[in-house]
Amino acid sequence: MAGKRFRPVAALASAIVVFAVGSVTPAFAGDVAASKPTSTWLAAQLSPEGTLQNPLGGDLPDHGLMIDTLVAMYASGDGALASPIVKYLDDDHHATDYYTWDGLVPGQGYDAIITGGAAAKVLVAAEIAGRDPRNFGGHDMVAETLGTIARSGVDKGRVSDYSKNPDFKDFVSNNANMFGQALAVIGLAGAGLTDRLAIDTMLKQQCSDGYFRIFFGLVPTTETGDQVTPDGHKISTCDEGKPFDQSSPDGDTTGIALSAMIAARDAGAADLDAPITKAVKWLKAHQTATGGWGGGVGTEAANTNSTGLILQALADAGCVDAAMTSGTAFLKSAQVTAADAGTPLADQLGAIAYTPAEYQAARTNGIGGLDTWIRASAQASLGLSQVGFRDLTLRRAPVAKQPDPGCLPPPPPPPGEKPPATGSPAATPTVSKKAGTPAVRPGSPRGTVVTPADAPAQVAGPTPADRLGGYLAGRLVDGDHVEVSQDGKTFVDYDLTADLVLALRTLGQQPDAVARASRFLLNPDSIKAYAHGAPYETAAASYAEPLSKLQTIARFLETGGQALDDLAPVTAQLTQDLAALRTPAGEFTDTGEFADGTRSLQRQAWAALATTGGSDRAAAKAATDALVTHQCADGLFPVAIAAEPCAAGDLAATAVAVQALNAEPRTASTPVSAAAGMQDNVTPVGWTSEHRRALESAATALTARTQADGMITGADGQPDPALTAAVAGGRQAAGLDASKAAQALGALVLADGGLPKEPGGPSDPGASIASAPGIAGRTWLDADGSPLATAARLPLTDQPLAAAGHVPAIAPSATTISPFWLAARFSGAALVLVFALALGLRHLVNRTSRTRG
Repeated sequence: MAGKRFRPVAALASAIVVFAVGSVTPAFAGDVAASKPTSTWLAAQLSPEGTLQNPLGGDLPDHGLMIDTLVAMYASGDGALASPIVKYLDDDHHATDYYTWDGLVPGQGYDAIITGGAAAKVLVAAEIAGRDPRNFGGHDMVAETLGTIARSGVDKGRVSDYSKNPDFKDFVSNNANMFGQALAVIGLAGAGLTDRLAIDTMLKQQCSDGYFRIFFGLVPTTETGDQVTPDGHKISTCDEGKPFDQSSPDGDTTGIALSAMIAARDAGAADLDAPITKAVKWLKAHQTATGGWGGGVGTEAANTNSTGLILQALADAGCVDAAMTSGTAFLKSAQVTAADAGTPLADQLGAIAYTPAEYQAARTNGIGGLDTWIRASAQASLGLSQVGFRDLTLRRAPVAKQPDPGCLPPPPPPPGEKPPATGSPAATPTVSKKAGTPAVRPGSPRGTVVTPADAPAQVAGPTPADRLGGYLAGRLVDGDHVEVSQDGKTFVDYDLTADLVLALRTLGQQPDAVARASRFLLNPDSIKAYAHGAPYETAAASYAEPLSKLQTIARFLETGGQALDDLAPVTAQLTQDLAALRTPAGEFTDTGEFADGTRSLQRQAWAALATTGGSDRAAAKAATDALVTHQCADGLFPVAIAAEPCAAGDLAATAVAVQALNAEPRTASTPVSAAAGMQDNVTPVGWTSEHRRALESAATALTARTQADGMITGADGQPDPALTAAVAGGRQAAGLDASKAAQALGALVLADGGLPKEPGGPSDPGASIASAPGIAGRTWLDADGSPLATAARLPLTDQPLAAAGHVPAIAPSATTISPFWLAARFSGAALVLVFALALGLRHLVNRTSRTRG
């Protein structure tokens, strides 16, 4: 099948190359010439087989990124560079490894399980490469894509994950999102088809503001019919999902949906002018002052990945104004050029960093996190070449387009009137009237978590992190706090609310819920109840761990640019109150009638983290040193600090201690996202040999107690999800690979998005909150907007130190570096299958069974 072609394309390919020198229109705002070295650089990253390594590891390459690279190469007029990718997918019949589950478990019939978005992406790749889409890799990708569109049931119209084999239907949870929906519309339009059901389903995910959300969501409904789940839920429209925190704006999704609408309209679909204009206007209104655009939740800041995709779509809509020019300039400000000769980037000509700041840092330090650069380069290049998906799938030379009305500036207002406001200013969330109401009396049992009446029974989402985030947000009463019941009375649980906020930060989920709950906790009355024991304390009292968590939550708001106008004095008072609890030896104690009299290791670790986030470096060192001196002989840390040395410690206490030992203040030069990677494998400046040995031996002890499948068992011998997540978080905070724990925990996520205390049980709020680091593959230290960052990653390679009295330090060969979690977006369903097959727990993955036509 090598060399087969679907259309006579030689002339068309030549036309595209002619376009690459900018001959379409003098007003063209892109820079095709600049995209060409990027394609050359991307080609150099391919293996001889045409593959790119999957950052999650394993035998399968990153097919999705390979197709992104293919698209970039054809858009720049360099399609020949993509021939190894095309050969691998088509001639070598590896496309099914991507859009079916056969690549995960070969030869067992799992090619019957289809991943909808991946099938659509393969169809688009076949068309762009000029191969026959009805015989690509031995399969009819037009038929495969049409087959993913549900014709009835809850998911009617949705490009879906499903099984052709009824025996496997319980294995599949429909995790398809709007990217797959848009790609299917694009691919089918390229084949001359306009599936109205798929198009209309896509349009329902456009909010009235003009943007598209990325994930489908279930909401309660009184409707009846096969579109309703047995427990009374339906797939919501974008606007219907807003009250349930399901419809956050997403620039990436809006860009690809705009490309899909333009392709469908060009293929003959009607009634798309208005939604196209709304999307264009929203995108134009949300360009940042830097010239770039942000994406969605977790990628809100301007970046080249989102900017490239959006510029490509806006160019397809006919936009050629100054905003397009500044967007192109934003991309080029992050691109390696000949001007980088003499720097560590000298041999990386054409590569594009995720942000201009990361490019500047790489001029000194070189590329760190190659996968991030490849992803950014592939999509950023589309913003330089600015060839639309419609032209690419038809392999036609782009022509000058009539600008969509949304591209044009609004007419001037009548004399004496102000121009209309642009954008969608965020409303300041109101705080529940329950702020400051009593918690459970100190020293009493916590009580039972109250489930709000509007909590969804099922939570949709493409990954376990998405579903867990939806579950956690659903535990918030009034949208901003957790409540518990005890002896027939209801109380606010401030500590569980704080832990939930940090769990959502860790997951990178539900930003609106995070903002509201953060403001609830930082309300002065809430601070009095949580950190000072009101109304139970009759005299002055302060609690170190609550003060530490509140400081961290406040600094997240400050770092992320979300600070309240009056937050600075609140943070300052929290810092002052915590400092007053520090002893000369660096240990923190509580004060008050209801103070915790134990010398809690967890309290010390939290206080050390909060103090590290402040400006008093001496105090931060003293707090950390106080941890180091109380490590047990087995490398773990105790639950409570004791005067005498301890022989054996506790896993959960050690996990939080490792975070405190390996934290440093985040600075302007520190990567804002865990995806950028940690610092070098060298001992940070200022660390003592004791500090280094404590981190190494603690991480080794955590690793030694982790089973081969990534899980930790409790005293009863059963897997303990919360403890597994804690240990995984501790190991990840030291730079170790915790991916197996993420896979195992992901398989335990239930239909409502929560996790059980033990496999087979119902969702438990406490266990679900505690499981966030394991599901996310990171701790809050590496979350976007964190005030802290991880200081080093193991193994440390500079001057290994003997650790007398401790277990041996981790050697370089004993571990791997933590993978790039955020960009991989690996199918949660696939992870579920791998884990289920490994343990023989077939029914563990029976999360949701949707009716299909």
